[in-house]
Amino acid sequence: MGSGSIRRSGGALFRGVLAASRAKGGTFSDVPTTFCASTASTRPTAPTVRSDAAPAGDAGRAARIGSSVRTVAALAASGLLASPLLAGAAYADSKAPAPPAKMSQIGGERLGTPGVQVELRPGAPKLPGPDALTARSWIVSDAESGKVLAAKNPHWQLAPASTLKMLFADTVLPKFPKDRKHTVKPADLAGMGIGSSMVGIKENLTYTVHDLWLGVFLRSGNDAVHTLSAMNGGTEATVRQMQRRAKDLNANDTHVITPDGYDAPGQVSSAYDLSLFARAGLQNADFREYCSTASAQFPGDKGKDGKRATFGIQNTNRLLSGDYDIKPYPGIAGVKNGSTTNAGSTFTGLAQRGDRKLLVTVMNPAKKEHNEAYREAAKLFDWGFTAADKVEPVGRLVGPRSEDDGTGAVAPKGKGGNQNTQAALDSTDGSSVWTSVGIAGGALALVGGVALVVRRRRQQPASAQDGGRGQRPGE
Repeated sequence: MGSGSIRRSGGALFRGVLAASRAKGGTFSDVPTTFCASTASTRPTAPTVRSDAAPAGDAGRAARIGSSVRTVAALAASGLLASPLLAGAAYADSKAPAPPAKMSQIGGERLGTPGVQVELRPGAPKLPGPDALTARSWIVSDAESGKVLAAKNPHWQLAPASTLKMLFADTVLPKFPKDRKHTVKPADLAGMGIGSSMVGIKENLTYTVHDLWLGVFLRSGNDAVHTLSAMNGGTEATVRQMQRRAKDLNANDTHVITPDGYDAPGQVSSAYDLSLFARAGLQNADFREYCSTASAQFPGDKGKDGKRATFGIQNTNRLLSGDYDIKPYPGIAGVKNGSTTNAGSTFTGLAQRGDRKLLVTVMNPAKKEHNEAYREAAKLFDWGFTAADKVEPVGRLVGPRSEDDGTGAVAPKGKGGNQNTQAALDSTDGSSVWTSVGIAGGALALVGGVALVVRRRRQQPASAQDGGRGQRPGE
């Protein structure tokens, strides 16, 4: 495990959490989210570098809230807002770009059509309204079958922020055993963007691969990403491998410039592609462990006695770890969040209720409230769990290129495979296509925070300038 220790589910603390989770519907009753005892109720202590001028902590939030209130008040005084407390338009960016008229149709024709796509059967609950779902792009899908329950502009190519780290992990994580040790060189940390989120890695100190991945997933540490990239042959080589992996996954909306998701000209992904990355990564047991860990201890400096101290780190995924204004989502199991100037807030999450496992991706909410991306993701989870059996799928998450033609159907051998999405759904009866993807069917894997039915996939081998103000700390 290395020096980045995490508390397991056998202790008294977890028996209490487990009992509580069993008392509530919609939570995992097998294994609770992984916490470290010393950090379960504390805030993150890892050092970060800020890219903005706003004060940190509660003072910063108060300043931002005050600014928003003053803006709304000004709009109300001018007559542009009849009711600022009720008008979602108060938070909308009037200069926000419209989605492209034509987008990729991978996964189905409707997924390339601008606007909200949903097919409600009689008795199905309606989606939350536009004031509740302000994100430029979002998608709700069944993690096992791949069926897309509803989506809005899922193929819109947008800045991904640190959600791109899911592709980084899916590409690099299988290459190094978690107990391998690495002593950090100054060159390993070169090239990080100004204001990068960091876990606090120090030059000339030794870390295990396990430590580094905890830094990537919990603190979204670009210093951990760059260290692992250095171990992997360098940033440029890692970016090339990530791009190849994206292509292999039929994630054609994605163009990789930086391995950590830091804003860079031309770096884009989509809600659809981010869901593909999460779905592929979750087939790896180590990926599942890291993305579902809520808190852990991370190695720090050596003391006078020569021993390494540790400090607590907490996952910045607020649906997993919670925050002062939002509770952990019942049944949440990761996956990754992000926030940059260009991307706004982005989030991909996996949650389970009963036997149902849903993936939700949200990109760039127009409502700029604290933790808004998580709030909108939670609304989509709530809707999806209620509506899953009461909607016709509007598309699907495709499998890797080696198994799937990417047009909405598995390509027959020697043929192009031109079936549309609904024909593919009907003809497979929810079995062969989804089994080939590798999530449906398999052994029960117990990880901190989730019990997933998965099957491990085959292991495959696998710095630009900042285009904005940089990555927000801890995201």
